[in-house]
Amino acid sequence: MIEGIDHLGIAVVSIEEARPFYEQLGLAIEEIEEVPQEKVRVAIIPCGGTRIELLEPTSDDSPIAKFLAKRGPGIHHICLATGDVQAEGEGLAAAGFQLLRPEPTPGADDCWVNFIHPKSAGGVLVEISQKGKPESPSQSS
Repeated sequence: MIEGIDHLGIAVVSIEEARPFYEQLGLAIEEIEEVPQEKVRVAIIPCGGTRIELLEPTSDDSPIAKFLAKRGPGIHHICLATGDVQAEGEGLAAAGFQLLRPEPTPGADDCWVNFIHPKSAGGVLVEISQKGKPESPSQSS
């Protein structure tokens, strides 16, 4: 079950170049971490009860680099929090929605994530995210 908006992912060429805008708004980067399997650095900015994540590519072949080359900086995805990313993904797949991955993978901020293809979600890349490792992902069954 979806619990709310976890964060908005914003593709940026450089976290350091994007940072002053958010700081001018009174927001501050809480931490920056690298997610190697996604080839991205993530700056986490708390904003009320949710977050903004600035996504900077670490490689020219990363999904964020490809997004930037095609569309330029801007909103990359919306992330929805769930208590069970595995079950949520299985339910979406069973209902005919296209997931980008067969199983959840590690994401930023100690979360496990999966993505729903924009073609299945009205043109929006939607991430579903669960804090901490899923209890019983089907890959370990």
